[in-house]
Amino acid sequence: MRIVFFCISLLVTALLLFALGTATWTPLALGNFLSPQHGIWQNAEPAKQSFDATLHFPELKGNTTVYLDERLVPHIVADNDEDAYFIQGYLHAKFRLWQMEFQTYAAAGRISEIVGDVARDYDRGKRRLGMVYAAENLLKEIEADPVSKAEVDNYTAGVNAYIATLTESRLPVEYKLLGYAPEKWNNLKTALFVKQMTETLAGFENDLPMTKALAYFGDAKLRLLFPQIADALDPVIPKGTVYPEATVHPIPPASKDSLYIQPDTTTVQDKLKEINKPNPANGSNNWAVSGNKTQSGAPILCNDPHLTLSLPSIWYEIQMITPTMNAYGVSFPGAPGVIIGFNDSIAFGFTNSGRDVKDYYSIQFKDETKTQYRFGNDWKSADLRIEEIKIKGKPPVYDTVAYTVFGPVTYDNSFPASEMPGKALAARWKAHDPSNELLLWHYLDRAKNYEDYENALQYFTCPAHNVAFASKSGDIAIWQQGTFPARWNRQGVYAMPGEDSSYMWQTFIPRSENPHVLNPERGFISSANQRPADSAYHYFIPGEYDLYRGIEINRRLAAMSNITPQDMMKLQNDNYNAFAETARPLLLKYITQSSLEGMANQYLDTIRNWSLNNDINLTAPTLFTLWFKNLEKQVWDDEFEKAGVDKMLPSQPTLIEALLKDSTFAFADNINTPQTETIADAVSAAFAKTVATADSLASVNKLTWGMYKNTSIYHLLKTKVMPFARTGLMVGGGKHVINATQHDHGPSWRMIVHLTKDTEAYVVYPGGQSGNPGSPYYDNFIDKWAAGEYYKAWIMKKGEEGSDRLVWKMIFKKG
Repeated sequence: MRIVFFCISLLVTALLLFALGTATWTPLALGNFLSPQHGIWQNAEPAKQSFDATLHFPELKGNTTVYLDERLVPHIVADNDEDAYFIQGYLHAKFRLWQMEFQTYAAAGRISEIVGDVARDYDRGKRRLGMVYAAENLLKEIEADPVSKAEVDNYTAGVNAYIATLTESRLPVEYKLLGYAPEKWNNLKTALFVKQMTETLAGFENDLPMTKALAYFGDAKLRLLFPQIADALDPVIPKGTVYPEATVHPIPPASKDSLYIQPDTTTVQDKLKEINKPNPANGSNNWAVSGNKTQSGAPILCNDPHLTLSLPSIWYEIQMITPTMNAYGVSFPGAPGVIIGFNDSIAFGFTNSGRDVKDYYSIQFKDETKTQYRFGNDWKSADLRIEEIKIKGKPPVYDTVAYTVFGPVTYDNSFPASEMPGKALAARWKAHDPSNELLLWHYLDRAKNYEDYENALQYFTCPAHNVAFASKSGDIAIWQQGTFPARWNRQGVYAMPGEDSSYMWQTFIPRSENPHVLNPERGFISSANQRPADSAYHYFIPGEYDLYRGIEINRRLAAMSNITPQDMMKLQNDNYNAFAETARPLLLKYITQSSLEGMANQYLDTIRNWSLNNDINLTAPTLFTLWFKNLEKQVWDDEFEKAGVDKMLPSQPTLIEALLKDSTFAFADNINTPQTETIADAVSAAFAKTVATADSLASVNKLTWGMYKNTSIYHLLKTKVMPFARTGLMVGGGKHVINATQHDHGPSWRMIVHLTKDTEAYVVYPGGQSGNPGSPYYDNFIDKWAAGEYYKAWIMKKGEEGSDRLVWKMIFKKG
């Protein structure tokens, strides 16, 4: 029945895409697409599909067996590391080939080759950001190190071994739908995948909108609107920590004033244009509690990375057993190793640091050839990189990107950042620098203790993360690990002059001075994308930081004792809205209920009596969310529209803290009206709009939180049509909530590791092991994930080759 449903749904999908005028996305003739021998029918996988196989490859050194359990999780038992990485590459390709290759096309700015001219600007943006340049620098370091070179060489060989077995009929369905075939994998593709991850987690900054806003607001107001430290901050490293004095001291230029470049006030209301940036909500929760706080006396480590929810899933669950490691967790299809997980001795998890590691510099070219630019008192030669962008069905287009001492000129008069022609801006981005992040995972997968963990961290330079650690010896720790520029105060908040070398990054913060803690007195470590340290930390560390998830996690952990893994499951799925706890009293203070009529009174009472839990069957979370969003628009839209910046607003915590501190907050006044509005006026106007929207939602049965939020997991091609996507999932949580599930963003992997003598782990992710929409293993974890439930991970040990948990066996032999 699933086979018939899959094929019918896929046909409907193809027809819809054609009907909607997106033929560039489905260039195959439908006759070929529906061919019984080669088309979509070949992708429908029987429910009782066997994955047993005996395979021979000359690249192997020994014999390896892959034991597949009932969830299709592979347990690789290899005689040596090289074969394990070869087989990991083979399995990634077997189950996720289209996904891993499509993501490397995206990173390299090659999507136009697949979908046509519609993606040309996207591809130009990737090229101008220097994504391939960054990947090439990474690859040089990977291939210069014998350990990482062996890993990636064998991984690539495994991917290609699978690709070599593919026939047209067995191509993943997306290749058939889009009308192309896979290329051979190479080591650069793995480097590109790592850099795609880097951009996702370290590619967000607000330098350009801040520079644009500077012309309207001035620096003094922007300091208030975008403060560096929130009043309610509960940092990653506990308050009161005494930090050593800074050992590096960047020297501001003698000419520096509060405005690094003079903004152009003549075009202040023109709308800023930028390359699409990563979702600023990309983050995570992680924490670990010491044995002193657990029922068993053993540490527990938890992690749930928050990313765009997609099918095929971001993650691929795996266990890798060789003479040097026994690592379990999730991997990235496209890269070797276990990325988040544990081994026989330790567990590790990640959250995004949120730190800004990208700055823009204004470049003055000598002429239109862009071959020379002003640097100091001289004209310096630029390196010109000719980018050929191949376009499906059309001739290629060419783009010339100039590389400077800072990095690529991302924006210029042929690819403007705004309506200001002639402004050339070069990106100085840490992701461009040589690094070798693969070694981090190599050593973490094999780490035995805190010293091994600390040694592994040195290889993680960008994207920077808060890396949580716990060990069976009882240690817990967290480091904010990355390589960060040492900045003078407010360096890089705005674009800087590129002709003056004194504005360049001068040095980096020594790794030993990154915020970190080992075995804190409070008995737990945690991070939730909040600022790593309070004002006692001696370096300027701009970034995009969350606030209320960290506050609530720390409050809960501090109050807990005799903790069990089940307690941690409840905490990861907790729907309490700590932000609403702060904001609701202020909203209720400024609204006058006596002036309300009809349903408005009922809506207000609903908010007043709300438990503050973002549960799916409640209407209060929807009403509160609408009210605060409308208040933001009421307060900010008039000024920020005048400034020409409509995609950057002060954060919700900033607004609520400003209103709590200042009862005459000036921004509550609407500058487009003759009268002066107060906070009460803004709150009341926002509520009136909320009532109107709520009435409309109620009329179509979409006022409850679950229906309004409509948690959905879309395919990477963004189609919402089954069988590719899963929509309408009833999941609580939301922004500022520990359970950070939003519409199509949230916990992409939940992991709880109990470091008892025999490790106990509970895991789940919103997807399935297969990337084939026609497979029962494509989305079979989603319902359990949506219900807040977990699988108990089966961690295979020697002697368990005959376990009932094992369903299939793949034998890999040399030959």
